[in-house]
Amino acid sequence: MSIPSKYDAQQVENKWYDYWMKHNYFHSTPDEREPYTIVIPPPNVTGVLHMGHMLNNTIQDVLIRRARLQGKNACWVPGTDHASIATEAKVVAKLKAQGIDKNDLTRDEFLKHAWDWTHEYGGVILEQLKKLGCSCDWDRTKFTMDDDMSEAVIKVFVDLYNKGLIYRGYRMVNWDPEAKTTLSDEEVEYVDKQGKLYHIKYQIEGSDETLTIATTRPETILGDSAICINPEDERHFNLKGKKAIVPICNRIIPIIEDDYVDVEFGTGCLKVTPAHDENDKVLGDKHNLEVIDIFNEDASLNSYGLHYEGKDRFEVRKEIVKELESLGLIEKIEDHNNRVGISERTKAIIEPRLSDQWFLKMEELVKPAIEAVLGENADIKLFPKKFENTYRHWMENIRDWNISRQLLWGQQIPAFYYGDGKEDFVVAETIEEAVKLAHEKTNNQQLTINDLRQETDALDTWFSSWLWPMSVFDGIRNPENEEIKYYYPTNDLVTGPDILFFWVARMIIAGYEYKDEKPFQNVYLTGLVRDKQRRKMSKSLGNSPDALKLIEEYSADGVRVGLLLSSAAGNDLLFDESLCQQGKGFGNKIWNAYRLVDGWEVSESIEQPEASKIAIEWYESKFQKALIEIEDHFSKYRLSDALMAIYKLIYDDFCGWLLEMVKPAYQQPIDAKTYNAIISVFEDNLKIVHSFMPFLTEDLWHYIKDRTPEDALIVASWPTAKPINETLISEFDFASEVISGIRTIRKEKNIAFKDAIGFSVINNEKSSTTFDAIIQKMGNLEAIEYVDEAVEGALTFRVKSNEYFVPMVGAIDIEAEIKKLTEELNYTEGFLKSVQKKLSNERFVNNAPEQVVASEKKKEADALAKIDTLKASLATLK
Repeated sequence: MSIPSKYDAQQVENKWYDYWMKHNYFHSTPDEREPYTIVIPPPNVTGVLHMGHMLNNTIQDVLIRRARLQGKNACWVPGTDHASIATEAKVVAKLKAQGIDKNDLTRDEFLKHAWDWTHEYGGVILEQLKKLGCSCDWDRTKFTMDDDMSEAVIKVFVDLYNKGLIYRGYRMVNWDPEAKTTLSDEEVEYVDKQGKLYHIKYQIEGSDETLTIATTRPETILGDSAICINPEDERHFNLKGKKAIVPICNRIIPIIEDDYVDVEFGTGCLKVTPAHDENDKVLGDKHNLEVIDIFNEDASLNSYGLHYEGKDRFEVRKEIVKELESLGLIEKIEDHNNRVGISERTKAIIEPRLSDQWFLKMEELVKPAIEAVLGENADIKLFPKKFENTYRHWMENIRDWNISRQLLWGQQIPAFYYGDGKEDFVVAETIEEAVKLAHEKTNNQQLTINDLRQETDALDTWFSSWLWPMSVFDGIRNPENEEIKYYYPTNDLVTGPDILFFWVARMIIAGYEYKDEKPFQNVYLTGLVRDKQRRKMSKSLGNSPDALKLIEEYSADGVRVGLLLSSAAGNDLLFDESLCQQGKGFGNKIWNAYRLVDGWEVSESIEQPEASKIAIEWYESKFQKALIEIEDHFSKYRLSDALMAIYKLIYDDFCGWLLEMVKPAYQQPIDAKTYNAIISVFEDNLKIVHSFMPFLTEDLWHYIKDRTPEDALIVASWPTAKPINETLISEFDFASEVISGIRTIRKEKNIAFKDAIGFSVINNEKSSTTFDAIIQKMGNLEAIEYVDEAVEGALTFRVKSNEYFVPMVGAIDIEAEIKKLTEELNYTEGFLKSVQKKLSNERFVNNAPEQVVASEKKKEADALAKIDTLKASLATLK
């Protein structure tokens, strides 16, 4: 089968992906081989492929394909996350567009819409991953709301509740008024916003005096329960024991004393609003203050907001300031930089809110997970290591996890209420079990299923995904099943540092709680994908390229290589589309290299030339040396460095040198021994680059010879380690400099390559003659003559202390050559003087770093050698 002149990526990619799927190469079942397992960080079910996914999944596919070539039983489990807040928001928006209010639907009616949405859009991203070449075991695809996955989540909730680790508490929580749900502390991002600091006057009861408070949130004065002063603040001794009147609502509130008040901030008088600030709540509890919640769940004002009822908090802020100004109660307004919490999902500004929520106690659960990563005998390694400090900070400052969400989409909390009291509930996996528990708790055998109502809150999405490495193998419901015992713990986890706590840390916690074992051995944390201006790629900035269009333009292999060429381990990736072009160019280089080899006529009767024999031996040693370097990079998760080592080996050593060294003369055949060796070497090259460029390599693999499905590249064997001839490598490095010297002379003097030239050497270095046949071929030399004295009338160059002479060929303008060499000699002598002046300065030599002095000495030696060569060249011309 003859190879086309151009590589048609789209046709090739579809052909080979279908072939791999048809022959079930991606599927894994337990057997006698060593397992190698990765679980995908499940993307949102409604998500589409973006640059972060592209990088993350390329890395996972590189690791999984390499493991396959190493003979391991590679299993990559794909799946998606139900993403409760994000998905529910999209479903609500869709219903709104249809004129349907979520609140008018029953839970079951809403869930039907959510499932319809999921079936329509869910899994789009998984189909897109196939375009990238991802070799996931698609038969194992999981969704966090699958029946078996949900059952595992409920089972864990009940277990943790029965262990006394889950409780219901009335706490100040982070409230997202857009999603209308509580959020955990980790789902709140903090941003700096330019705001105002309003100085508001409160009248002191029974007098004309006023006190002034400073607040960034004037709308919350309607929820004030007290004014607080520091008992040591002399400015406010006159206020002790008095009361103040809240403007507008005219409520009388006490003036309390507490050293919590910072006398340096604002006026030293602090308004206390226990329903809307966590610190105020602590003060309120301490001083038994009234709690007045002025907000509805969407952060509009309720009846406590008086004439502002029903208006949004930010609209009220503007209007209440105007009203206070009209009453003469605004003393001044200053610009003020404020740190504001926003919802990680909806970007809405968070409201602190008192609410009944479900919490998981973390203090004891977290201990094995801290030890696993940070202990002396750490079981889990983070790459790069710098993230251990972030992990330590989060884990050692952990708070109880707020696991309930006021959402419909998600696993419904398995608590069943049988009465009106806050404690009138039981927790069970099914309502039938709940009835039995309610009978025991109440001694009322008359209770039936109809008397029970289930908690309406759903569980935090992360409460399902923290079980992911276990639940995908059914390890929670059936902890002793064959698959969990074979595949768990998994090997590598590849994810972004932004979910190190959300997901990674919690999976480690769950792993030790439910398997008493780590969930994975290594965590490779990729950097964030940024543009060339270092901005994070996002839809809103419009700086994120369309992933599928990139694949269309540069090929999947080209994009994979481009992503990894720009990605240093753990550092942010500065994505540059030109690197995808470089990736595509690398693919074309390999393609054309095979076309060159494929075009050679092969003869069984010709003996192998010495040059070809040496060249192949040299490349095999270079390949083995590169193999060790690649292994080292993989062991440290430096995939970009591994790719660069492969790139240089194939681009420079194989295409740039080896093929040139062995290729037959024009229209001449190549000997069979050399040809077969080149094919063997080419196959090894394809094996090591396959993980990075799976499509192109599989295609070329089948052009080389007809292969059965059992012989496909995807399931071939990784090259085996062989001895390295270091002498051969260093001898070639020297020979390559000689060849470069000859090429430079040919280029500068316009000597055509087809014209053979004479060549003489003064071998001061006592260099080996091993590569002479190659030097002769690559330089098109008549012969290599070893001489003891300089050759008259020849052009010269040096490699170390060896001198090389090329007799002048054809009409060279002697005068022009002398002028050029004289100018170069003068420049070099001037440069030498400046270096020697530096080296003769004792202060410089004694005070400069050792490596700087060494560098200057090397410059001196190089300049001296060059001057000798230039003088010798001039001598032959005069």
